Amino acid sequence: MRLTPPHREHRPARRPRPRPRRASTAALATAAAVALLAPAAVASAASAADSAPRASAAAAPDIPLSAVKAHLSDLQSIASANGGNRAHGRPGYKAAVDHIKAKLDAAGYTTTVQQFTSNGSTGYNLIADWPGGDTGNVLMAGAHLDSVSSGPGMNDNGSGSAAVLETALAVAREGHQPDRHLRFGWWGAEELGLVGSNYYVRNLTSTQRSAIGGYLNFDMIASPNPGYFVYDDDPAIEKVFKDFFAAKGVPTEIETEGDGRSDHASFKNYGIPVGGLFTGASRTKSSAQAQKWGGTAGQSFDNCYHSSCDTLANVNDTALDRNSDALAHAVWTLGADGGGPDDPSGVYENTTDVTIPDGTSEAVSAIEVAGRTGSAPAALKVGVGIKHSYRGDLVIDLLAPDGTAYRLKDSSSWDGADDVIATYTADVSGETANGTWKLRVRDVYRQDTGYIDSWKLTF
Repeated sequence: MRLTPPHREHRPARRPRPRPRRASTAALATAAAVALLAPAAVASAASAADSAPRASAAAAPDIPLSAVKAHLSDLQSIASANGGNRAHGRPGYKAAVDHIKAKLDAAGYTTTVQQFTSNGSTGYNLIADWPGGDTGNVLMAGAHLDSVSSGPGMNDNGSGSAAVLETALAVAREGHQPDRHLRFGWWGAEELGLVGSNYYVRNLTSTQRSAIGGYLNFDMIASPNPGYFVYDDDPAIEKVFKDFFAAKGVPTEIETEGDGRSDHASFKNYGIPVGGLFTGASRTKSSAQAQKWGGTAGQSFDNCYHSSCDTLANVNDTALDRNSDALAHAVWTLGADGGGPDDPSGVYENTTDVTIPDGTSEAVSAIEVAGRTGSAPAALKVGVGIKHSYRGDLVIDLLAPDGTAYRLKDSSSWDGADDVIATYTADVSGETANGTWKLRVRDVYRQDTGYIDSWKLTF
């Protein structure tokens, strides 16, 4: 996990206008698009968002702690043989990628090594797709594979990388064929600012991004003085993890220390539902937490965070075992959701580009909702993907089938960033669910251009 959240770069000031403005921020550098399983269908979101997993879902196998620790031992050996770390741009990182790739290839995965450049060095993401399942409805799990340069990174983040690997291998051993397509990822240069995962998501097409109905992140899941923290970003994913731990009699808390500081943020920024697990980093365990989970109050969850002592001795076996089993449980449970894009329990989406007129009129994109019963929900999720050179110009409304407008975003002369990639929540419980819903976007000032790239409704 990186020390501080990433920040957007700033672009040069724009030409003067008759109203106050800050200099607007720069768009991320454009890179060649990567075609990793471009699905023809549009994703259904993790439809467990509004209903329990289907009874027919197979139970996940137990993930052997010994197997996860064997992977950790391999990563420790790789670091020890390569200057003591697996940092970006160092030989230990590429050796770790090659090692994990070989295991996945032998297990029957389709693997892809994606290259990018950061700080003058080549970085690598490793993507593994399990054959089968609906490629328009992808469930993805991932972890960053790089360590800091000061140590071997066994907890941060050998723990997450090893657990994701063993879960992927368990899928292969079981011959598991869920309704959804399963994809696993190991990210590079996370410690430099989520570079690898951001590169991956940014370079997917809008259709490829839309196909990812959920991303699960595992970063530091074996801290030596552990807590049991669950991401609260997506209610469906959060519930799966919380229910798992509750059944084991293990209390959990909402994760806050790593919010925005690990690779889930790269997916969340594009409106993809995310969730994950965490056992704590440099924050101090309170007396109440020590009473709840054991361990030592007044000490950090990981005294060796980003240090040379983050070795195999820095891993808590109980936390690693529990979290590895929780990871597999989530993959098996959420993977059983096979709904399509028009499934009443899923997502309705429009990925057709619509140009936004510059300061003259409005752009409207429509989605037809059918097959639902009763009223729309009190917390309808509206995922918006708009490409624009100055998002402060934009006013965004959701139009219900009867024409009622629900304001999602107002204009702001001080918001000079590019693009609108966000998920809004609207209380539309007074509306009928079925019918034509519309996204209306108005550019209230001139001199900037853009278009609606995609948008979706999650019921």
